Amino acid sequence: MAATPETDRKVVQAICSHVEADFAVPVREMDLPGIDFAFDAGRGQYGSIEVLSMVQRLCPEDASKILAITERDLFIPVLTFVFGQAQLGGRAGVVSLARLRQEFYGLGGNDVVLMERARKETMHETGHLFGLVHCADRRCAMSLATSVRQIDGKEAAFCERCSAHLRRSSRKGTVDGNDVKPEVERL
Repeated sequence: MAATPETDRKVVQAICSHVEADFAVPVREMDLPGIDFAFDAGRGQYGSIEVLSMVQRLCPEDASKILAITERDLFIPVLTFVFGQAQLGGRAGVVSLARLRQEFYGLGGNDVVLMERARKETMHETGHLFGLVHCADRRCAMSLATSVRQIDGKEAAFCERCSAHLRRSSRKGTVDGNDVKPEVERL
């Protein structure tokens, strides 16, 4: 798990604990440089594709996966914003806390709501890293969310189909053809 300099450490530590429990893999924390290089002045947001590329380059050799957490608002060119982005079955992903915070919508801060949303979004992006695609079950953490209300409607859990896919992949030792050694996974 990697964090950009502005990211709230308390939130990162909680996310690390959740990923470790949800995916049964050891997690370690690392710092990343800032992402000002990805700022698009016209949009007032940060390019997720550029950030993802940096995260992949900075993934330590002894880590099979890396998930970055940032406070910055992310976008990809074809969408107004993204809560996160990850390589399907790949090594790198990123989650933005910006639109998961109540304050983004002009409401008072709520750490409980933030942590619940962050857990669901981290499960979603980490699920992509482990080869899971979007799920039609709206309650599943792998369902596509294009609004914070859709995130709120999800559970912080995978449906049986997605859970079964993860179990099969773990037993085979691969996720979409990539070797997986759960005892040495690091996010």
